[in-house]
Amino acid sequence: MIVVTDPERRIKLPFSRGILTRSITLAGVDVGVAYIIATEVQKALEGRKAHVVTTEEIRGLTYGSLLNHGLKEAARRYLFWRQLRRLKVPITILLGGATGVGKSTLATELAFRLGIRSVIGTDTIREVMRKIIAPELLPDLHTSSFLAWKTVGPVSGGKPLIRGFEEQVRHVAVGVNAVLERTHREGFNAVLEGIHLVPGFVEPDEHDFMYVITVGSREALEAHFYERSLYSTRSAEYYLEHIDSIIEVQEYIVKMARKHGVPIIENVELEKTVGGVMEGVIERLMRELGE
Repeated sequence: MIVVTDPERRIKLPFSRGILTRSITLAGVDVGVAYIIATEVQKALEGRKAHVVTTEEIRGLTYGSLLNHGLKEAARRYLFWRQLRRLKVPITILLGGATGVGKSTLATELAFRLGIRSVIGTDTIREVMRKIIAPELLPDLHTSSFLAWKTVGPVSGGKPLIRGFEEQVRHVAVGVNAVLERTHREGFNAVLEGIHLVPGFVEPDEHDFMYVITVGSREALEAHFYERSLYSTRSAEYYLEHIDSIIEVQEYIVKMARKHGVPIIENVELEKTVGGVMEGVIERLMRELGE
């Protein structure tokens, strides 16, 4: 067994090819290539017949292997991520988007790769608020986002569907903004996801990373609902029955994202979507930290 020591943090851990693979993917390297590089590093360590190595040695071997594969930019990003970990720069990522676009799956995958332990859904925040606030006071909290229009009064101008959705978002945003305030105050990493993360309603810090996730077609959204139903108790038929309303909500969220300059990412394939978000995060961090 190869033991890895970190003199700065004074810890000793067994070498893990899986952990190294995850670290390499943070630099924007495809997971398959990252696994190959991690395997090369492991073989190099075994060739040295050393039972104890430092994190610095592993960092150097990984950097060299990335360069040997012609991944110069990825090698630079890899070193940057390692530096970022030592600096303990807090990262908060917000993923908005309509029902069924894959926000929860994306949030979980991002958290895993970035080593973030807190994943918070706005549906959870809304559920807590439901227990505190009676339906008679805020009826829009107690229904689906695309059915909240049924709880609002007559609308003069505009679309009832969007008016109801805005009311629900405005109320849930109180809880969302409270969570954001706590993450900023305590400086811990978090991924927030949910339909209520609408640009213009939530108050992210200038250092937070906000994205709106979309699907490009009605057929793609239908496929998402059917796939989701395989792994949960949520029936695809219920959402398909309201798919026109869900698409209208998506169009509204996209419009708000464009208005407030929030990046929009189409979720065609999970690996590419994860890569797109991580690339955006690292590029901005490198600019801000002058790398």
